[in-house]
Amino acid sequence: MRRLLAIATVIVGVLALAGTATADLPDVIERVKPSVVVVGTHQVTRSPQFVMRGTGFVVSDGRTVATNAHVIQAAIDEVAGEKLVIIVRLAGAKAQQRPARVVAVDKGRDLALLRIDGPLLPALTLHDAEPVREGQSVAFTGFPIGGALGLSPVTHRGIISAITPIVLPGANARELNARVVQQIREGSFDIYQLDATAYPGNSGGPLYEVGRGEVLGVINMVFVKENKESVLSKPSGISFAIPVRFLRELLQKAGP
Repeated sequence: MRRLLAIATVIVGVLALAGTATADLPDVIERVKPSVVVVGTHQVTRSPQFVMRGTGFVVSDGRTVATNAHVIQAAIDEVAGEKLVIIVRLAGAKAQQRPARVVAVDKGRDLALLRIDGPLLPALTLHDAEPVREGQSVAFTGFPIGGALGLSPVTHRGIISAITPIVLPGANARELNARVVQQIREGSFDIYQLDATAYPGNSGGPLYEVGRGEVLGVINMVFVKENKESVLSKPSGISFAIPVRFLRELLQKAGP
C-alpha cells in the first residue's frame, strides 16, 4: 500500500510539473513581446528619420536578432549617415534604438542574423522537442503593415494548416527564374503554411507554439509568396513560416 501511495504521489508531482510548464496565451504573449524588435534604418538628415523594414526577435545570447534576409537586403547609404538599427520596447520603459550589424545570412532560406550592442535583451527559446504537426496551434507577434498601426507589437493566432515544400520546379523553362534555379540546386525544403493572416511588416517575426512560447519558425511574407503565390494579384490570406531548424543551423554556422 505504501508503495502504491508513493507511486501515486510521484505521478501527481509529474502532472503538476507538466501543468506549470505551459501557460495561457495572454501570459505567453506578455513573455514574448519584450523579445520582438523592429528592424529598420535611421538617418538624421531624412524625414522620417527612421524607416521600418520588418520584424526581428532576440535569440541566443541576448545580443543576436533573427530576421528575414530580404528585410536587410536593400543597400544602406552609409555615406549619407544611414544606419541599420533595431527598436525594442521593454516593459515599463521607453522604446530603445540600437545600432545593428549583419553577421550571417542564408539567402536560400531567407534568414539573417544581426548583432546588437548594449545590455542583454530577453531571448526566445527555439523549439527542439517533438516534431511540428499540421493542426498545431500557433501564434506570431510582429509589426504588421510596416508600422502603419504604430510600433506596438501585434499578435495573431492560428494553426499550421500544411507542411509543404517551397520549391516545385516549373512546368517549362519560362517558369524558371534565377531564384528558383538556385533553390532547385540547393534542394527543396518544407515550410509551414498558416491559416492566420500575416502582413509584410510581420516578415522576420517569430512563429511560436501557444503553450510555452517556443519558436517554431520565422514568418515570411515576401520570399515564399513570390514562389508559391506569384500568380495572385490580391492577398489570399495564406501566410508562411520558415522552420526554426534552419535558423538553428545558421546560428551554429555563425558561431559565438
